Amino acid sequence: MAKYLSKSKLVAFRICPKRLWLEVNAPTLREDSAGVEQSFKTGHEVGEIAQRVYDPSGKAAIVSIKDLGFAGAFRRSKELLAAAKPATIFEAGFQAGGALAFADIMMPTQSRGSATAWNMIEVKSSTEKKAYHEDDVAIQAYAALQSGLALASVKLAHINKTWTYKGDDNYDGLFTEVDLTEVALARQDEVAVWVSEAHAFATIAREPKHAIGEHCTEPFECGYMAHCRSLVPARDDAQFPVTWLPRIQTNVLKNRIAALAEEARESDMRDVDDTLLNDEQRRVKAVTISGETHFDLAASREALKASGNSPMFLDFETIGFAVPRWAGTRPYQNVPFQFAANAIGENGKLADFEFLDVSGDDPRPAMARALAKAFGGERAEAPVFAYNMSFERACLEHLAEAVPSQSAAMRGIANRLVDLHPVTKANYYHPDQQGSWSIKSVLPTIAPELDYTQLDGVQHGQEAQQKYLEAIQPETTLARKAEIQVQLKAYCGLDSYAMVVLWAKLAGRKVPTA
Repeated sequence: MAKYLSKSKLVAFRICPKRLWLEVNAPTLREDSAGVEQSFKTGHEVGEIAQRVYDPSGKAAIVSIKDLGFAGAFRRSKELLAAAKPATIFEAGFQAGGALAFADIMMPTQSRGSATAWNMIEVKSSTEKKAYHEDDVAIQAYAALQSGLALASVKLAHINKTWTYKGDDNYDGLFTEVDLTEVALARQDEVAVWVSEAHAFATIAREPKHAIGEHCTEPFECGYMAHCRSLVPARDDAQFPVTWLPRIQTNVLKNRIAALAEEARESDMRDVDDTLLNDEQRRVKAVTISGETHFDLAASREALKASGNSPMFLDFETIGFAVPRWAGTRPYQNVPFQFAANAIGENGKLADFEFLDVSGDDPRPAMARALAKAFGGERAEAPVFAYNMSFERACLEHLAEAVPSQSAAMRGIANRLVDLHPVTKANYYHPDQQGSWSIKSVLPTIAPELDYTQLDGVQHGQEAQQKYLEAIQPETTLARKAEIQVQLKAYCGLDSYAMVVLWAKLAGRKVPTA
């Protein structure tokens, strides 16, 4: 069994002891999702920028595990930390007291006799301090202190989401520091107990049992979730899971679900009294149990009457960089890089429009011009349908600010937006929607042939972002870029066309064709 447990394993123990056991005893069972893999890449990118911000002169020492290996990294760290004239150190490693950790930034401060005190800074890609960060830095401080190091301060540096990038690779201001010195140092006795308990738990002979819960996804997604779910025996008594009810997070309903769990029964909506549910939940329950679709055509047709016979439809895809790449953008701000649109003409024919830029350059100026052209001219007065239109409105308002020459056009389109989501939610529900009115849940019940799962490469928004990030990498070949372009256009195009099909259903019309 390991003599030292890494900080990540000890943090895992604090969140879910079983996760630690699996990390130590069954690491091959771990399956990180594409989203988790991307978060790792984001963390590395943020770490690299932090090194530039905290060492503008480029004189800091970097301890590279990749080049030195673990043993070499610990030896090199010890040498650098004991130097007569120490410099800032990135990724210094410590192993002592049963724990090991690597500090993102170690900055020397005033001397205390013959020893140097250090400012320890942990860099995170989040936009705020989270509860588990206090455990994180406390463990890191423990490993350093047990190594005999003197700490002057322990801080967390997270992304400042209000900061705006001005360009020229200047990232001063990207980080906000939170002083956690008092918290970290005050918890050292606690950390010693955690380390001892974690080592003991990791040696348990058999895989421990632990119920699936919020800890499986918060504060981050666990790579062993699929494994743990595979151990849950199938049950037949939850034919209509209560999790299909919308907004089940209300306290009364959550308490009822907890009671059902204590009774060792699957939570089935048939076991929930109607008096605990609101009108929407009762409708979902009735439709699900009966198997009969709810569709008020007269009401939906009336709701859409004011939008006329020649509307347009718009869908955006966006990307949010932790480290902004384009001047005028903020960390994690949703920046549109693609749109797809459809227009029904006076002749009833369907036209389509699209824009996609995978060059890696700022796509907003060209996008704004493309939007102004597609939604102007003879279509300048047409209502524009979106699904949950607050997203499209935010994209248009962002473009209006980012591209002043097209500001009036962008705000003009925003003022024409009509939300198709509330009309759908009020008047249509199919049992197969399982409590969701997302376009991806509704569309298969209306047009089964339009199946997102049959799309190649991109089947949901997160995949679209991942493919976009791949496309704009310098090492991506032109052939691969072209392949990704096809996939992204097919996905975004289906999002827009799905609204056309849904609008036709709710308006009681035939789906228009080109």
